[in-house]
Amino acid sequence: MASLRCATRLASVYKRGIGAGFGVASHQLAPAWGAAATQVRLMSALSPEFESAKARLGTLSEDPGNEAKLKIYALFKQATVGAVNTKRPGMMDFVGRAKWDAWNSLGNMSQEEAQKNYINFVNSLAGAEEEQAKAQAESGQKYKNLLVTCENGLRTITLNRPAKMNAITVEMYEEWIAALKEAAEDPATVITVTTGAGNYYCSGNDLSNFANISPENMHEHSKNAGVLLNRFVSAFIDFPKPLIAVINGHAIGVSVTVLGLYDAVYATDKATFNTPFSNLGQSPEGCSSYTFPKIMGPGKANELLLFNKKNTSRTVIPLRYWSGLKFTFFSISLNPFVCPPKMAPRSASGAWVNGDSRLSCHSDIGDIFV
Repeated sequence: MASLRCATRLASVYKRGIGAGFGVASHQLAPAWGAAATQVRLMSALSPEFESAKARLGTLSEDPGNEAKLKIYALFKQATVGAVNTKRPGMMDFVGRAKWDAWNSLGNMSQEEAQKNYINFVNSLAGAEEEQAKAQAESGQKYKNLLVTCENGLRTITLNRPAKMNAITVEMYEEWIAALKEAAEDPATVITVTTGAGNYYCSGNDLSNFANISPENMHEHSKNAGVLLNRFVSAFIDFPKPLIAVINGHAIGVSVTVLGLYDAVYATDKATFNTPFSNLGQSPEGCSSYTFPKIMGPGKANELLLFNKKNTSRTVIPLRYWSGLKFTFFSISLNPFVCPPKMAPRSASGAWVNGDSRLSCHSDIGDIFV
């Protein structure tokens, strides 16, 4: 029920404004967003670079996500109006409060600095999208949201939506499941590694998953989402070869909880781990209520799963932190292990994934969706 209520609330908020208020369609992403539209006449006095960034924003082919849009809104308001000069909206105006809070968080930032930050942020979004498209074109990938390579027995699955902080859509869930299945069945794959493109490993679920859900269809949608999540988690539980995560940046939600199903987890010094379930009225998924206490003890597990504590790679000691990890060097370090066929555990599951653990995890996710 908590999950259903949360999905309903998220869908309502998204439809009422963080999506609609900012303009979900890419051609509507320029600053005709709520009150910001009234400021367009002021733009003639601003820098050409600012105007160029505004135009470039309208070229994005994908919605950049609520967090990014709130940041863009706040910087645009600060650049064109200055510090916040209105009262905070009422409790029931969720979208208005989110936009006001984002603007207010900039404090006394000068309009010139806000312009510069707006320009840099918009250019980073557009650049990430362009690089993503280029990488997919050059690699001949069959996946839209992943980059998959296999060299010398090392298969790398890279979450490749950097402009959206690698947030997981329904389509991406399906691709991730398919990529794991492909790795499991490929005789040339010895070890499989997952990592992320850009500054995020993964920001969890993409809120667009909840954007077009009507209240009357909420039960059916929740049921279908449960089946998809069951299949997704099962793909990790049943993966028959060593599975390693390289956490290159921020990791949120389900991308964190399934780490307990990996055989090894390495993180750079920029990595953070956050599972804000109680803030969202959700319960932990990915068998984390079973695996995390076993791996890191009940105290650390409760900090992550119950109390929303954001951990850095230095504080998540049980995840076998490797300071300053560079993925190139990480790949090289695995070469002696994956290259000699006689040493490669091509059909070996990880150390934790014994028969009892598999059954326990399947039982865990089965109980959730009864």
